[in-house]
Amino acid sequence: MNVAVGDALPEQFHTPDNVQLMLYNAALWNGHRIHFDEPYAKEVEGYPGLVIAGPLLGDWLNQVVELWLGESGRLTKIEYSNRAASYIGETLTAGGNVTAVEGNTITIEVYIKNEDGDVIAPCVATAEIIA
Repeated sequence: MNVAVGDALPEQFHTPDNVQLMLYNAALWNGHRIHFDEPYAKEVEGYPGLVIAGPLLGDWLNQVVELWLGESGRLTKIEYSNRAASYIGETLTAGGNVTAVEGNTITIEVYIKNEDGDVIAPCVATAEIIA
């Protein structure tokens, strides 16, 4: 695998629905009502709709790197933060760019962007090229 600074990872687009959000949070045993009870999310917490779980964004960040690497590398470290909420009905974009290459180690800035193009979950991933 030839990798250079500036290489872009293919973007992925995610538009989760109520069922996906419910199943994901059930698997995590995350019972926070903002993820499944729309009247509660709106009327009590003040959100415009059901909130997409932050760990799901983290999984999409991981996934965009893993799919790009394929069998040619392995993800060795990932650090991300959730900077803004996202909601059911939005289409989010995951992608990234290679920012450093040192021997077989690469650093990638990965992101989740909302429909306005704002980065709502920035990430730095480190991977090792093995093939």
